[in-house]
Amino acid sequence: MNNQYKLFTLVLAFFMLAGTTYAGNPDRQGESGAAELLLNPWARSGGLHTLNTSSIVGIEAMRLNVAGIGRITGKELVFSSTRLYDGSDINLNAFGYGQKTKNGAIAITLMAVDFGENIVTTEANPAGNGSTFSPSFFNIGIGYSRTYDNKISVGILLRAISESLPDISAFGIAFDAGVQYVTGPQDNFRLGISLRNVGGPMQFSGEALSFQGEAPGGNGQELTFNQRAEGFELPSALNIGISYDFYFGEDLLLRSIGNFTSNAFSRDVVGVGAEFTYNERFTIRGAYRTELGEIGQRSNVYTGLAVGASIELPFDEALKNRVGVDYGYRATNPFRGTHNVSLRLAF
Repeated sequence: MNNQYKLFTLVLAFFMLAGTTYAGNPDRQGESGAAELLLNPWARSGGLHTLNTSSIVGIEAMRLNVAGIGRITGKELVFSSTRLYDGSDINLNAFGYGQKTKNGAIAITLMAVDFGENIVTTEANPAGNGSTFSPSFFNIGIGYSRTYDNKISVGILLRAISESLPDISAFGIAFDAGVQYVTGPQDNFRLGISLRNVGGPMQFSGEALSFQGEAPGGNGQELTFNQRAEGFELPSALNIGISYDFYFGEDLLLRSIGNFTSNAFSRDVVGVGAEFTYNERFTIRGAYRTELGEIGQRSNVYTGLAVGASIELPFDEALKNRVGVDYGYRATNPFRGTHNVSLRLAF
């Protein structure tokens, strides 16, 4: 057990040191790219405004704290669809699979952004030339987490990021790392820390950055020139969360949640939430988060409120195989909110 506490202390020191490097800075707001890495396609954590760093488990942990996949009990398969900023015609589609290993778990997830069809405009045809295009933004992550005596889970994730439009594209690699610590007579208290989206800058390249121009010297000869796009950083973030469980009899669980997020390229965020679970089958949840900074100034489309619900039912006599449906809603201004729906299979 002493070795476990030493491990936890070492990991905690690493994340706190990383937090000094990736501390929030509103003066750098909007300077990063690959913003889709901060979008959450999963419904359970979406209904908590992605505040459950300490208690998230299963496939959804791949988007917030990879240490949580270490608590998968068997195999888990999740499909999710998100109507992002309802009215914007942008959707997120995600898939994930994970399974338990000897001392932990391994998982893979894929998320794609659907922008719909967009009209191609040019200088000669500013209203459109009759054709359309659809940007291709997707990322795939592979994560592993190991659990020590059911108290400490440590995980690491590698994510490949691809962004492309006709004749231009960018590719990058990001790393996540996370830790979760559980203690108490009924594992009531949980602490989670995660560092997300750490990697080198990305840069667009392709034929779309080329153009025809007159050669220097004015002899009338035309040459093809290649422009270099400016590189952009990934939106790194440090999450620190705690939660505490209150049990009322054998059937009712109340989980209280608190979380702090330090963003490298935007304002820091703090939030609280709660989950009510009955008989391990029915859950309702809600959360509120706010940005730290000057009062009355908001730089995020989300207004702060999130709610959600889940139903999880067994489909075998041993009660080991389960199917679950999750829904999450986050209020926005403008637009009509973000809606997440997920289907989960545990077996």
